[in-house]
Amino acid sequence: MSTLINQAAASRRQVWGAVASTAMCAAMLIASEFMPVSLLTPIASDLRASVGMAGQAISISGLFAVVTSLLIPSVTGRFNRRYVLASLAALMLVSLILIAEAGSFATLMVARALLGVAVGGFWSLATATIMQLVSEESVPKALGGLYTGNAVATAFAAPIGSYLGSIIGWRGVFWALVPIVVVNFVLLLITVPSMPDRTQQPSGNVLSLLRRSHVAFAMLAVMLTFGGAFAVFTYFRPFFETYTHVGVSALSLLLLGMGLAGFAGTYGASAVMNKRLYELMMWLPVALAGVTLALLPVGHNLEAVAVLVIAWGAINAAIPVAWSTWLSKAVKDKPESGGGLMVASIQLSIMLGAELGGTLLDRFSVGAAFLGGAALLILSAIVIGGGKRVQSDA
Repeated sequence: MSTLINQAAASRRQVWGAVASTAMCAAMLIASEFMPVSLLTPIASDLRASVGMAGQAISISGLFAVVTSLLIPSVTGRFNRRYVLASLAALMLVSLILIAEAGSFATLMVARALLGVAVGGFWSLATATIMQLVSEESVPKALGGLYTGNAVATAFAAPIGSYLGSIIGWRGVFWALVPIVVVNFVLLLITVPSMPDRTQQPSGNVLSLLRRSHVAFAMLAVMLTFGGAFAVFTYFRPFFETYTHVGVSALSLLLLGMGLAGFAGTYGASAVMNKRLYELMMWLPVALAGVTLALLPVGHNLEAVAVLVIAWGAINAAIPVAWSTWLSKAVKDKPESGGGLMVASIQLSIMLGAELGGTLLDRFSVGAAFLGGAALLILSAIVIGGGKRVQSDA
């Protein structure tokens, strides 16, 4: 149920301004978290690390996001949500400056850990914040705005990062994000009304959901699905460079095509989700694994790679839609606890997926990383099966 703030304290314009500022924060967090995907090679070279080690910069943010997503409700329960969100944006700002100025791999990892705290905190509170900002009937529209910020950043962060990195260097890319985050920080303070936390839940309530067998199976499937996807996604740039032998312009176009395809995947999945939810939950990771494996034998053909990468982006974007729909159906009585558990599971899978892919890349090849990711995706489909394991008995 929506806990709408007092309309006397905030006008309709301010409320939707707050939604827009929150969506902007979501976009900047996604851009900041995944920008290294398009800059792995130059980051590794500059900091004298292997490409696989540079990929751990994504892993470490995932680790700290996991811990934060489980703990932040009890930690921030006494504080006004406006200042919590602004503080998370400020933490993102500090992280970006440290990344841009990193003189060693260790500094980069510390900066990414701080970013992980911001990511985990924000996404754990995002849905509850939207529910508190707007009336119940406006929640779907407001959440749509929030995830539009997510989709925009996912579509454009990697190709823009790749292109700008060739012009101003990878440090310049992160410096370019700094003024935007400063603006977002100010907007959050201006537009988000006073919002005492009314939805705090101890972290134990989050973890207690795992006692429900359908939730436990679902979280295992979530981790396998997202872990497999990120074992592949994190190392697309090395694949394009070593298999397809593309330059920066073609690399940026490939990443842009993947991102734009995500809009189609999101829309298509939304249109059929209610009728085919469990079938999609099983077959989407299978399809993603199939496309991943198909990239390996045709990796030297740019046209074939472009088609498959677009398909990969569309399928990958449909997966979060499926799991969000599952959450609304299978954990109706504790949606916020379920959301926190989902965030923790996804972030943990990002960490483990990037870790697996990086290890396989360093020890064998980028092809091995793709094979490992595909194997995890197939395992997730096996866990889901026909859907009975992840359906609520209620």
